[in-house]
Amino acid sequence: MDQKGIIAGHHCRESEATEKREECMGKNIIIIETAVKLAEELGSSAIIISGDICFDEIKTTVPIYHAFGDQKGLIDHLIFSNLGKGTRTFTDSVINQSYNKLENIESMAAIGHLLGNISEGTVVGIVGNIDSCAVVVHNLKENEMVKKIRECEERISPEVVRAVMNICFDVATKGREGKKVGTAFIVGDVEEVMHRSHPLIINPYLGQTSEDSNILEEHNWESVMELAQLDGVFIISEQGKIHAAGRYLDVDARDINIDKGLGGRHVSAAAITRDTVAVAFIVSESGGVVRIYKDGKDIICIDNPQRCIPA
Repeated sequence: MDQKGIIAGHHCRESEATEKREECMGKNIIIIETAVKLAEELGSSAIIISGDICFDEIKTTVPIYHAFGDQKGLIDHLIFSNLGKGTRTFTDSVINQSYNKLENIESMAAIGHLLGNISEGTVVGIVGNIDSCAVVVHNLKENEMVKKIRECEERISPEVVRAVMNICFDVATKGREGKKVGTAFIVGDVEEVMHRSHPLIINPYLGQTSEDSNILEEHNWESVMELAQLDGVFIISEQGKIHAAGRYLDVDARDINIDKGLGGRHVSAAAITRDTVAVAFIVSESGGVVRIYKDGKDIICIDNPQRCIPA
């Protein structure tokens, strides 16, 4: 075949690929429009998009969020959104790993709800790419993670749980000054927890005003994350007052069963929740995993602590 024939054949295949792509996009738009209509009729609290799906032309009053698998996806989204070039979501490698994993929608919906961004109710998820698309409807009331958090809220103010979770997610995903950070927050039953611990450093919250030691005040979160680099744990009341940081827990960790490979921070945190009615929120330094312990047991493990962000 001569050069002209090769070029003509190439353009023919390119044209066919373009037509196929446009056909797939047209079908996906119909699915997306159907999903939006479904969300509106159900009175859903959110629509979560997971995958490389164009959503620019769709209008709805239901809040829309994008689920990202890693920080690079989040950075890509922010950069390309600012440039006005439409929505960018997962990187190719993350997309390939995420197809058909509808549980990602459930996890992101639950995390968004726990952090106070998505209200309770049904969430409609759209998963896919240019070639395929799937729709899932998830009821947050039936989400296991949400149910476990509700159990914690029987002992701790929901607002305090939300604040501590937000800080844990920031520590897990951002670290501090480019370094991974691990920390622990022991919340509730303050008098007993203080009795069962001792200071490793001078308590930085000793003598602080009630405003400056309140974890519900967002302007205090930055200093909390700075102090998270220190050894020891934070001790916080059910209402959100930070009583101490840099405390060492004096507990008997025998008969505590936790995942192999976890260190002393997790063992002691689990033990203190067995011996008191406190709840422990732990961020692993090695992998940024967020765990919650209650009554000596690991009740929640979030190994991909990423937020979905508003469209």
